[in-house]
Amino acid sequence: MFTGLVEAIGILKGRYGQGAAGRLHVTPERTLEDLKYGESIAVNGTCLTLEKELDNGELVFYTLEETLKRTNLGVLEIGSKVNLERAMKVGDRLGGHIVSGHVDCVGQVISCEQYGDDIEFKVYAPTELRPYLVEKGSVAIDGVSLTLVQVGEDFFTVHLIPVTLEDTALREREAGMPVNLEGDILGKYVEKQLALRMSGTTGGVTMATLMEAGW
Repeated sequence: MFTGLVEAIGILKGRYGQGAAGRLHVTPERTLEDLKYGESIAVNGTCLTLEKELDNGELVFYTLEETLKRTNLGVLEIGSKVNLERAMKVGDRLGGHIVSGHVDCVGQVISCEQYGDDIEFKVYAPTELRPYLVEKGSVAIDGVSLTLVQVGEDFFTVHLIPVTLEDTALREREAGMPVNLEGDILGKYVEKQLALRMSGTTGGVTMATLMEAGW
């Protein structure tokens, strides 16, 4: 699990194919201390497993075909900047929101404009993400935890403060660029439970089962 608070910006150095899958090579702009084989690192909000750290500082991740198809990691140009976050530790402060690292879909930046002292991002929201978008709720864009400002029929907006622009790769995102999107996991669980209750397939205690038991 992650929090959506980026630890470092990385540079996508290579994407090497092995059939439909492959390996990504990413160089952090600053050193990530005490990296361990097999640990989880979110790259643009996509949970990947670290295979090794090369002598030149590059981090190597194996990437499944599904990962490359469902995220922007399969289409970003080599040399692009990506956001990096290591998995949270038990007891850490949860400064953003709970991010699973399982990208729901790829959206597209519609516009990036000055809004007072902040920058307003307007992003196209694919159909599968829309049920989880709530004004003042949370969304992860390329792994960055952000607060939804406006939710439209097929888009949403967020505002980027100077710290976010300075410390994440979002500062390089422009209109037309693809971005990884993950909705709030709490909303997904609520939707699932409501759907089960509406269909009567929860398998749990209901008024009907209580009555059948003699209550």
